[in-house]
Order: sequence, then structure tokens, then C-alpha cells
Amino acid sequence: MTREPANSEPAFDAYATDYDRALAQGIAVSGEDKEYFAAGRVRWLAQRLKELGEHPRNILDFGCGTGTGSRFLAENFSEANVLGVDVSGPSLETARRAHGSARVRFALTSEHRPVGGIDLAFCNGVFHHIPPAERAAAVDFVRRSLRPGGLFALWENNPWNPGTRYVMSRIPFDRGAITLTPPGARQLLGGGGFEILRTDFLFVFPRILGWLRGIEPWLARWPLGAQYLVLCRHT
Repeated sequence: MTREPANSEPAFDAYATDYDRALAQGIAVSGEDKEYFAAGRVRWLAQRLKELGEHPRNILDFGCGTGTGSRFLAENFSEANVLGVDVSGPSLETARRAHGSARVRFALTSEHRPVGGIDLAFCNGVFHHIPPAERAAAVDFVRRSLRPGGLFALWENNPWNPGTRYVMSRIPFDRGAITLTPPGARQLLGGGGFEILRTDFLFVFPRILGWLRGIEPWLARWPLGAQYLVLCRHT
């Protein structure tokens, strides 16, 4: 028997109108803003899907928050419709005002019925906010949303990176979060009916060392980056 992800009163409601300031407070040490990281994640994913010959038409942004990632998904996958879902109603209102369009819609997670029509599910920095006992249910929710053969791109903060831990300590809504290691993510996804395709690590160098960023693609298989991507397929 499966169940939907928990939908209790989310802590993120309090940050719906102040999310950008709180996030900027943490990531300022990198010399970049949220747009840099959001764009980088989606560009990296788009290139990996191009290599696989995948062209998603229906995308689910799971835990979309205030919608920045949804906007970049729509921009990079120009033929796709994007549905962002989240448990925080106030965050979704912010997302609709800032990024809603004919191709980008937002809904509460509880309003989305996972019926297997999604080509690509995207998730960034959500699972460390989900209690470990509820993570399998969240993975199952994503799997049921995908068509057979559909892809799930799970981005998470890399707890092996000291800089990541420092940044998280500076962000009010990330303090005390239970991080998910790359092996833990692969085990969670593999146990949830997904075939692991690859694990990549991104965002190695801060802006002050930006001249080194050209070599980051060659470092992506090493656990150095501030975030990691586990790309997997619904079997």
C-alpha cells in the first residue's frame, strides 16, 4: 500500500515572501545568487538528457518552492509543459505571481494525482527536508507520476562538502536538516523502483575561483561539488 507524501503545515510557509533573502544569506559566501545555481542545475541536466536522446514534454518539479527552478526548466525544455508542486500554499502563490505562464503551472502536492504521464521529474534540495521515515513515500509518489521509462533528476546538497555544510548552517530553513548522502540517495531510489543512470557533482569552485570552472565537467564524477545529481529511470 502506498501513501502520499506528508502534507502537514510546512515550515516553508513562513518563508514564502522572504525565501530569497534567507537563501541569499547563506549562499553569499559563494559569491553567487540563486539564479546562478538554478540555471546551472538545469543546464547540466539538459545536456545529460540530450546525450541520452531524451526530449521531455511533461515535466514535474517536485517541491518547487517559489518556482525559480520551474522557470528554468521551461526555458531549457522549450517544448515542455512544467507543473510545479509543493506542500506550501503561500510559496506557490509567490511562484504563480513570479513564474506562472501558459506552460508553467503550480499546484499543491495534494492536488496532483500521480497517474503516470510525466516524462521527467525534477527535484532540488527537497529530500533533506523530508523526515527519513517519509522519504520512501515521496520517491513512490514521484515514480507513480512518471510514465514507464520516465526519468527522475534528484538534486541534493552534498554533505561531504564542508562548504555545503557551512552554507546550510547560515540558512534558517536548512539548519538542523537531515542530509542525504549520495550512496543513501542511490539506495533510496534503487529501492523505490528506479534504475540509477549516473551520479554527478556540480559547483566545485566559488566565484573567486571562477577561472577554474571550465574544468568542472571533468570533476563531475568526483564527490567534490556543493550539490550532486542522481539521474535515474523508472523501471
